[in-house]
This record gives sequence, structure tokens and C-alpha cells, in this order.
Amino acid sequence: MNGSIVVQVDVKNTGTRAGDEVVQLYVKHMGSKVERPSEELKGFQRVTVKPNETKTVEVPLKVSTLAYWDEKLGSFKVEAEPVELMVGSSSKDIRLVTKIRVQ
Repeated sequence: MNGSIVVQVDVKNTGTRAGDEVVQLYVKHMGSKVERPSEELKGFQRVTVKPNETKTVEVPLKVSTLAYWDEKLGSFKVEAEPVELMVGSSSKDIRLVTKIRVQ
């Protein structure tokens, strides 16, 4: 259950005033053998962006946060499966989607 990745996304302010954005990272388990939520918030990062500025936001994702409690084993288990990563300003405003494979 060791290991992690860093999800990077560019946030651009196209307005005329400085603004804040909260970049949220959700995951969806595509091949889980147990029932999972349709999406889980796994990280977020708040950023202030000046007018016409672009900032790269980094949201870390630890493999251990993808685990579930396995009652038979009596411990947490990370499944080898595809996981969909979704980034947006909320769960209803997803702007980027990609898939990774957990090994």
C-alpha cells in the first residue's frame, strides 16, 4: 500500500479580478469486487489566481487512500484495478477525467 502519485492541473483566471479556486480530486473504482461509492473525494487544493494568470496545482494521491477494509483479512486491502480520476471545482462540475491502473 505504499506509493503515491501527484495529480497536476493548470488553473487559469480569464477574468479581470483575482479569484480563488478549490481544485477537487475524486476517484471512481472501475473494477472493485466490493461495493464502493460512485465517487470519493480524495484531495483538494485551494489556489488564488491573479487576472490572466495560470497556476499549476498539485494534489497528492496516496495509494493507501484507495484501500477498503477487508473483513476476511482483518486489514485494509488495495485492489489491482482501473481507477478513474476526476478533477473539478465540485463533484457536479468535473472538468478533467483520466484513468490509472493500480497494480
